[in-house]
Amino acid sequence: MENLIYRTEGRIGYLTLHRPDNYNAFDETLIHEFEQFWVDRRFDKSVGVIIIDGGEAKGFCAGLDMKSFGPEIFEKPLGDAYDAQARMSRLLLAMRRAPQPIISCVHGAASGFGFSIAMASDIRIISEDARFNAAYINIGLGGADMASSYFLPRLIGAGRAYEFLLTGNWMTADDAMASGFVSRKVASKAELLPAARELAGVMASKTPLGLRMTKEAINISLDAGGLEACLQMEDRNQMMVMASLKFEAAAGKKEG
Repeated sequence: MENLIYRTEGRIGYLTLHRPDNYNAFDETLIHEFEQFWVDRRFDKSVGVIIIDGGEAKGFCAGLDMKSFGPEIFEKPLGDAYDAQARMSRLLLAMRRAPQPIISCVHGAASGFGFSIAMASDIRIISEDARFNAAYINIGLGGADMASSYFLPRLIGAGRAYEFLLTGNWMTADDAMASGFVSRKVASKAELLPAARELAGVMASKTPLGLRMTKEAINISLDAGGLEACLQMEDRNQMMVMASLKFEAAAGKKEG
């Protein structure tokens, strides 16, 4: 891959956005690589947790590369623009469909699509200089874009989400912590990966199917019709995990 760096250590995968000279903004190549990455993870049982970071760039991600990919949306016929828009937005759905919990390590600015990558992640760890904004409304579009109107109200409540989506104003690191948008804040960029590695190590040590189904259950519960639906799903999931453990134990006895 040209604009992504991926490596694994045990059951932890490390994905680095790698367009440092362009603030990790997404062009056609990065979109394609990011798309393929999540396709490959969909049935990858070797990795239990994915950590995303912004690498050597000045910030996590500046969103869409307006010079190279911007014309695909702003200058093409409406049908082609819609295809380009839908292609990018479905990358966030691919992240939610990935069985692995995702931890985003954010330093500097996460703007536009970079903000959405952080929102689509399951856990966010930030440095003191991190900041976020729904930049879409600042370039003449609506502030509800790239799943922001879905994720942000669920993460921080509708009251605060309205402000950020309607204004395009920056959410500071302190705002992010106070609102519960992120789970941890560290002093510097250098401390991000160690903090993420610690969390990922704990998660990766759990029963693989149990970890996967916990992420699945949380995602589904966000849209569930009520308590009973959530309880039925959790009950089913726990029985499936229990059955898998019994199956593995029985298989181990046969091999022994």
